[in-house]
Amino acid sequence: MRFFLNPGTTAYLRGLAEEFKESTNSIRIELNRFEEAGMLLSENKGNKKIYMANGTYPLLSDLHKILLKYIGIDRVIEVVIDRMGQLDRMYLAGDYAKGKDSGIIDLVFVGNVDKVYLINLVTKAEKLVDRKLRFLTYESDEWEKLMPAHDKEKYLLLWENK
Repeated sequence: MRFFLNPGTTAYLRGLAEEFKESTNSIRIELNRFEEAGMLLSENKGNKKIYMANGTYPLLSDLHKILLKYIGIDRVIEVVIDRMGQLDRMYLAGDYAKGKDSGIIDLVFVGNVDKVYLINLVTKAEKLVDRKLRFLTYESDEWEKLMPAHDKEKYLLLWENK
């Protein structure tokens, strides 16, 4: 899930084994299967083999959409964005942005957001997706000032008002 929810994510064998509390051998077998299928790419960095999603894999965007539906973020977007004010962008942060299913969805809203209304919508959305939601709101200029470019890599853009 990690690689396909946020295709910019990388991981290495031991880190995945620790995260999933599985043996390195069973993780290696699955990673090799994904790599043979063309879904993952790998590169050696020192003594570590780093894995990442294959950006040219033809079904990558479909897998991404399926995972958003599985987590319920697609429903959150439907419920929240339509009526919450002048939203510019919405980001996924925290564990889900890293591809970890922790049960708590962290969202960042950028724009002129009606916070009182947002709280009501988040309560409704939590019931729809059967997960807890946490959120931060930023005005657009505040977001640009507070978030250095390297920190923005921790966020996965879910929606943008174009």
